[in-house]
Amino acid sequence: MSVTTVTTMQSSKKLPYKVADISLADFGRREIIIAENEMPGLMAMREKYGTQKPLKGARIAGCLHMTVQTAVLIETLLELGAEVQWSSCNIFSTQDHAAAAIAAKGISVYAWKGETEEEYEWCIEQTIIFPNGQPLNMILDDGGDLTNLVHNKYPELLNKIIGISEETTTGVHNLAKMLESGELKVAAINVNDSVTKSKFDNLYGIRESLPDGIKRATDVMLAGKVAVVCGYGDVGKGSAAGLRNFGARVIITEIDPINALQAAMEGYQVTTLEDVIEQAQIIVTTTGCKDIVRGEHIEKLPEDAIICNKHTNKSILSNISTPLPTSTFVDT
Repeated sequence: MSVTTVTTMQSSKKLPYKVADISLADFGRREIIIAENEMPGLMAMREKYGTQKPLKGARIAGCLHMTVQTAVLIETLLELGAEVQWSSCNIFSTQDHAAAAIAAKGISVYAWKGETEEEYEWCIEQTIIFPNGQPLNMILDDGGDLTNLVHNKYPELLNKIIGISEETTTGVHNLAKMLESGELKVAAINVNDSVTKSKFDNLYGIRESLPDGIKRATDVMLAGKVAVVCGYGDVGKGSAAGLRNFGARVIITEIDPINALQAAMEGYQVTTLEDVIEQAQIIVTTTGCKDIVRGEHIEKLPEDAIICNKHTNKSILSNISTPLPTSTFVDT
């Protein structure tokens, strides 16, 4: 398929946006204003560089959780001169009021909470070609799905792309595999491992968001629960601290000896998942790797266990051969 064919197909049939409920835009705008006050770095960039338009000519396709905080990022990119189109990197994470507020401002956004897998891929695909018929020339990705889609389905567009930025551990692992196999055809920036991301968002952000996500999804008391955190990197450290702050008894599984020693020095029990699976009331995967919690583990969980995963579901739910106990899956 040539670039011309892709452009004609996409631009002639494309919706200007697709969100759950555009009437939520006013609520979303109020939330965005609050978020702006919590994001002084981006607001300072608008003030300092807004008149210079350093991103003029950039056609950025973003695949990142469509939240009110992301809305502040989107509007900052626009203020700096870029054209922007957006989809969410997770079928459950979109805040519909945030998506509505962005759509109401005339920005092409394709995201709603509760997408199917087919809808999810459709939403990502809508961001590739811009309304003027030009393809994307920059990718802002979280998890690698947009990067993979362009490489696998639209390779003819790769020579137009200036670069990729990848925001999370799962996506960085994906890029590393692509680089090793020779499949990565575009320069990529590892945002996840920057100090301001890994040592702040991954640690302090997760410390607050994980307990909040579990409570919103399940309304259970965390105090006294046995919680197993798989991995003790920055995300694992934040997850463990957040659960312990709410009174959970936290157990760590970790293959890296330095991280495992850090966990032990923080007072956590460090063991293997096999040794504690039958008492685990909450499991959190934080590694960005696949098959961390496998079918044979899930089959041994107690009733009403909660499984939390810190990105896509590739870390869990494979090779399940028997009916599961009553459990809850929280994609945080």
